[in-house]
Amino acid sequence: MTVVQYYKHPRTRHWRHEMIRLGEDAHGVWLGATRGTIVQRGDEEPISLTRAFVQLITPDRWWSAIFNHDHAIEVYVDVTTVAEWVSPDRVEMVDLDLDVIRRQDGTVYVADEDEFEEHRVTLGYPPRMADVARTTAARLVLDLEARRPPFDGSWSRWLAEVV
Repeated sequence: MTVVQYYKHPRTRHWRHEMIRLGEDAHGVWLGATRGTIVQRGDEEPISLTRAFVQLITPDRWWSAIFNHDHAIEVYVDVTTVAEWVSPDRVEMVDLDLDVIRRQDGTVYVADEDEFEEHRVTLGYPPRMADVARTTAARLVLDLEARRPPFDGSWSRWLAEVV
């Protein structure tokens, strides 16, 4: 199992879940979660998810993507710091609030811009971090709209392994 640990800046525990390492391709490392996977935010009570999903951990990119099975949200991309593999079975990143979402109907939008602006000040995002986060979100909108890889359905083969 691989532990996926998100933090809030600078290092406050955020979301955490365990996933199955499915493999790797040109896009990065693919992790899978079956229906019933337990996720936990900070110190809150863990919850069990009702859907399967796969997550792509990209090398040297400021984002990580989740591709859902049978859900209104097809693709959910967290804008984060570059993921760091702190051990072979643990990856960590800082969630920078901005999320780029593509719904099943093809609608693409950026969520949590208000949270980003608030945290930019209250959590003290360095200026470069904030600039890279905004630029990354804008580029992701274009990539999701155009269905550029890996947002072109290439996740389906990985998702089939956990559905």
